[in-house]
Amino acid sequence: MAGKNDTRLQVAVIVGSTRDGRFGPVVADWLLGHIAQREDMDVELIDLAQTPLPTVFPAFGQPPAEGTPELLAAVSPRLEAADAFVIVTPEYNHSFPAPLKNAIDWHNKQWHAKPVGFVSYGGLSGGLRAVEQLRVVLAELHAVTIRNTVSFHNYGDKFDSEGKAVDPASDGAAKSMLDQLAWWAHALRDAKSVRPYAV
Repeated sequence: MAGKNDTRLQVAVIVGSTRDGRFGPVVADWLLGHIAQREDMDVELIDLAQTPLPTVFPAFGQPPAEGTPELLAAVSPRLEAADAFVIVTPEYNHSFPAPLKNAIDWHNKQWHAKPVGFVSYGGLSGGLRAVEQLRVVLAELHAVTIRNTVSFHNYGDKFDSEGKAVDPASDGAAKSMLDQLAWWAHALRDAKSVRPYAV
């Protein structure tokens, strides 16, 4: 990612599924292609399957277990450096994947006063129930979730063999979401440069 004094926005794309045979990387690659076309964003991919985090939290006030700081070091600084996030998530049992919740819970100030967009995929619901639950969780962490989302219903037939979305409306939805994400990211970054965010 570029330096903080760069006017370009630093966007972290988080792949929430770690399941074997997951479809998430196809969706994430499609999204990365859209971000790469923009002149106002730089992007970094955070794939939770490649950066596994501990699942046992320390007791309150106690240091984390041995090896925990090293695992967090692969994720935490990248979340801290981001001006905005896009979460790519499937829907599991009307909610979002446990590894994604785990990654969210290991962090706090990294989310503060930053916008979060969503790209979801699933069956008939297109992952939208996962997104609605993520909005509640992220509000507790002082993040600002973007109203417009991108969702792929019955995702298996929504991409061609090259990983491109077959419905042009998906590309329009991605642009709309990223435009909103950019507006909020600039607004919040500018505000924090004048007045630190208070929790």
